[in-house]
Formats: sequence, structure tokens, C-alpha cells
Amino acid sequence: GAAQGPVQAVSAMGFPSPARDYFDGGLDLNRLLVHDRVATFIMRVSGHSMHSAGIYDGDEIIVDRSLPVKHGTMIVVSLNGQMLVRRWQTEGSQVGLLSDESPLPVLLTEGDEVEVFGVITRCLHYVR
Repeated sequence: GAAQGPVQAVSAMGFPSPARDYFDGGLDLNRLLVHDRVATFIMRVSGHSMHSAGIYDGDEIIVDRSLPVKHGTMIVVSLNGQMLVRRWQTEGSQVGLLSDESPLPVLLTEGDEVEVFGVITRCLHYVR
């Protein structure tokens, strides 16, 4: 079927027909990538702790503070004063933060100062 709007699926095996799904107009990345403009931020990632999720050192991530956090969600979290990119893990009443640095999540305790900054919705990186 025809693509909706300016984004279309492209096969890596060849080139799409120039006449197919022709789009004549501006491309609004805010409309395509941002759900809630007031609650959305772009942050630059530093470090290599989330390669398995496709997030690399120097990438920009789109973070939405209005979305709920649930098991498996990629988040930006402040843990004891340090901003981190992690995967939120829950099992029963236990909550943990998972990264590539350890096969097991770091379990949160009552003494930890934890604030979820927001949910990561997209990752932007340069094609290498």
C-alpha cells in the first residue's frame, strides 16, 4: 500500500520508484517524532552502556516526560545524582535498572535517590 505522509518504507535491496508516493511539501520532524512538545526534550548520550538497545556514544535521544514507565521501557533516570540511560525492569515489588555493563539489573533500594526524567522514544545517530 501507499505510505502515509512523507515517510515510506524503503528496501535496502534497491531504490524506490521516483514517481511512487511523491511528496511535495515540507517535512515537519516535530510532527513525526514528538508526541507532546511541552514534555519532550533532546539529550546527547555519552558512554557505551546501551549498545544492545541501539544507543551509542554521541547519539541524540528524544525523551518524553509525559509517558508512563513500565517494564522494559528505555528511560533517562537520575540515580543518586547521576543521569543514566537504562532499561526499567520490574519483577514483583523489585525495581531494577538494566544496562550492557552487567547481565543483571542494578536493583533499587530504599536509600537510592531515584527520579525518572523521561521515556526514550527515539534515538538519532549518524550513519557510519
